[in-house]
Amino acid sequence: MKVLVTGGAGFIGSHAVDLLLEKGYAVRILDNLQPRVHPRGVPPWVPREVEFIRGDVAHPADLAPALRGVDCVIHLAAYQDYLPDFSTFIHTNTESTALIFELIVAERLPVRKIVFASSQSVCGEGLYRCPEHGLLTPPSRPVEQLRRGDWELHCPHCGSYMKPALIPETVAGPGTTYGISKYAIELLADRLGRRYGIPTACMRYTYVQGTRNSFYNAYSGIARIFALRLLHGLPPVCFEDGRQLRDYVNVRDVAHANVLAMEDDRADFGVFNVGGKRPVTVLEFARIMIKEFGSSLEPLVPGEFRVGDTRHTISDVSRLEALGWQPTIPVEQNVHEYVEWMRQQQTTDEFLREADRVMREQGVVQRARG
Repeated sequence: MKVLVTGGAGFIGSHAVDLLLEKGYAVRILDNLQPRVHPRGVPPWVPREVEFIRGDVAHPADLAPALRGVDCVIHLAAYQDYLPDFSTFIHTNTESTALIFELIVAERLPVRKIVFASSQSVCGEGLYRCPEHGLLTPPSRPVEQLRRGDWELHCPHCGSYMKPALIPETVAGPGTTYGISKYAIELLADRLGRRYGIPTACMRYTYVQGTRNSFYNAYSGIARIFALRLLHGLPPVCFEDGRQLRDYVNVRDVAHANVLAMEDDRADFGVFNVGGKRPVTVLEFARIMIKEFGSSLEPLVPGEFRVGDTRHTISDVSRLEALGWQPTIPVEQNVHEYVEWMRQQQTTDEFLREADRVMREQGVVQRARG
């Protein structure tokens, strides 16, 4: 049985490839080796035994030959960034999904199942509980509220502060173009998959951590930013007040979720949260990272914020647990693995400085007035 993994040279994709090979599948990779993520070309972790095609998932001439002769597809290739490249999110993420179905239908390809990478960003601010009005799905926090240094969610009816609740897969209200592109993937997967008899599964990842998470790309996340700073003797900087809750999940647990969804018929046409279950504040994560480095530095909380960030994300993973999946790797081990891996790489602070400069120039990172 042969599986196509788009984005298979990347962070999540490469771990999916490793697991598929371990389980005896033949694997083909389609990856465009985006310079911002892979500035040195094919990374060393791409196994020699896979078939590698360099190409763009949104280009029919690249995608069509990659789809021919495969039984299943794990579609992980995506454009991710904080920059306002709005059309690129839709082109790469959403159009490629439509193109996969278009080519399968046009060429009558016998693809048995497609697993799609979605994101918790589909949920926007998520689910909250107001003391008076119960469970609510609030809109994104206005930038003006953030500029005042008012970080928490207010009830849209009475203005009271609300408490975060576990976010089920039924919640959908994306507040960013990236989130919209991922929600469109979920809709296409369900509607076109059912229409043409191609089972699909969509995986809403939360904050994925682990080795091979590119430190060249500003979007790579909190582990990259904190580790690069500490590696160069700088304290980690926490946006807002550092009390944002996140449920971090290890990339190998994500790989198991992807392959489980591919193999298990019970996952057909489902959407599944893939999270770590344990809520961790950004400040707590910073201190875990500091401890891993053996540093005496303290986190900085300068009152800055990143436009488009959500306040709290704690996913309900019970739907995936019902298929037998569990997150197995705690946050502390996530951090240890990433730092160990990063120490083996050739890094400089230029990646840190350049990403910070661009995000400030584009107005992605701003400072509260208070």
